Amino acid sequence: MNKYRLEKEAPIDILEIDNTAVRIEQIENLKRLKEGRNQEEVDKALAAITKCVETKEGNLLELAVEAARVRATLGEISYACEKIVGRYKAIIRTISGVYSSESKNDSDFKRACELTEKFAKKEGRQPRIMIAKMGQDGHDRGAKVVATGYADCGFDVDMGPLFQTPAEAAREAVENDVHVVGVSSLAAGHKTLVPQIIEELKKLGREDIVVIAGGVIPAQDYDFLYKAGVAAIFGPGTPVAKAACQILEILMDEE
Repeated sequence: MNKYRLEKEAPIDILEIDNTAVRIEQIENLKRLKEGRNQEEVDKALAAITKCVETKEGNLLELAVEAARVRATLGEISYACEKIVGRYKAIIRTISGVYSSESKNDSDFKRACELTEKFAKKEGRQPRIMIAKMGQDGHDRGAKVVATGYADCGFDVDMGPLFQTPAEAAREAVENDVHVVGVSSLAAGHKTLVPQIIEELKKLGREDIVVIAGGVIPAQDYDFLYKAGVAAIFGPGTPVAKAACQILEILMDEE
């Protein structure tokens, strides 16, 4: 995977969005919306949705449209259903052996396995990495592919659930006593979420956990992330074995 790459990547013009400013603006918009609506009508519409979900009687879509007309928010409409049926949580499945079967003769893969073995002998356990998907980024296929590759290189791999907050991801990383958190970013949230998880790890007294980032991250954002404390960044096209080698080198340099 990612074996054939261009010798020189052409620069891409990027429209940069200030996620923090957009979030603040949206919160203010929601505040004004709630101040200007009839709360009694909203409560009635949301209660009708909850009753429909509970009794399975009525047209749920029609009730959701009616709730939107009285200015119920998407979150409120969703929660009216969640009260009864809960929130869907995807079952995370990863497989092993696929990457190693194709890369067993690759020099980088062999070196990654050797470094993993060296690390394990020194530390008494395998290098452990958590792949984190935070915010509203639901694109997890690439993260699962990378997780599978790292596992075949000898890592113990934890896959965090979708839509975690930085605080939740940091807490899970600490509870699992990982060496590395790999943040997968495919929805332009890296400049907001990555510094936040680094800060959350510090609050938990685990600034020793290495944070790396990967995914669709513009090259012009790399310096920002490095200054925030990211140890390595792996953009599109990075061979998994090369990334594994670099991660292990970072871990062993810090020991």
